[in-house]
Formats: sequence, structure tokens, C-alpha cells
Amino acid sequence: MGSVRVLTVDDHATFREAARALVAATTGFESVGEATTAEDGIAAAIRLRPDVVLLDVMLPGMDGYEAARRMAPALPHALICLMSATDGAIQSDFAARCGATAFVRKQDLRPGLLQTLWQSHARAHAG
Repeated sequence: MGSVRVLTVDDHATFREAARALVAATTGFESVGEATTAEDGIAAAIRLRPDVVLLDVMLPGMDGYEAARRMAPALPHALICLMSATDGAIQSDFAARCGATAFVRKQDLRPGLLQTLWQSHARAHAG
């Protein structure tokens, strides 16, 4: 089995750089692409077929919720993880309704959490 392929969609270069480093530090994961807008993220997701999409909620133009809603049918087995720097308690229910698998505060994202989210998602989609 190959690496878990990760696409990052975020309009901030600093976060994309941090996400790239986080993915590189996570055993069994590899970064396969990045996008700065929801539209480019959707196109990249369809083209690259990632296993995991790290998707910022607050993007210019189309937001991450709408992007997740559009990506989900094209990536039925992918873990779409919405991210925000704000508390996700209120937004997590909406995230699930738009096709996202998880909602994570950016500051909480670590290799261990990424692996746990993927393992839980993979178990839910096994068989």
C-alpha cells in the first residue's frame, strides 16, 4: 500500500508551508499538491484524487464549506478535513452536512492527529 496522499487548500502561504512540513513529518503521508482558492482546490482534487484534503474554511470567494460540498461527490473515499483558526464546536455540524469528514482547528493539527483522523476514516470506509 502506498502513501496517504494529501492536498492542502489554503490562501495563506505560511499555513501551506506548515502543512507541507506537517505532512512530511507524518509517517506514511505525502503532499501531492496545494491550492490557494476553493476553485483551484476543487480542480486539483479532481485531477490528483488525494486521500486527504486539508481545506481552509475561510477562502477568498467560495468558502471551504461550499468547496467541500462540491468535492465530496467526486472524492467519495477521501477524508475532507475542514480547518479554521477558530473554535470548531459550532461549525463541526455544518461541516458534516456539507460532505466534510472532520473539522480541526489549524493550531491543533499535528502528525498524530492526522494519522488518527485517517485511521478512523479508513476504518469507517473499509469493506
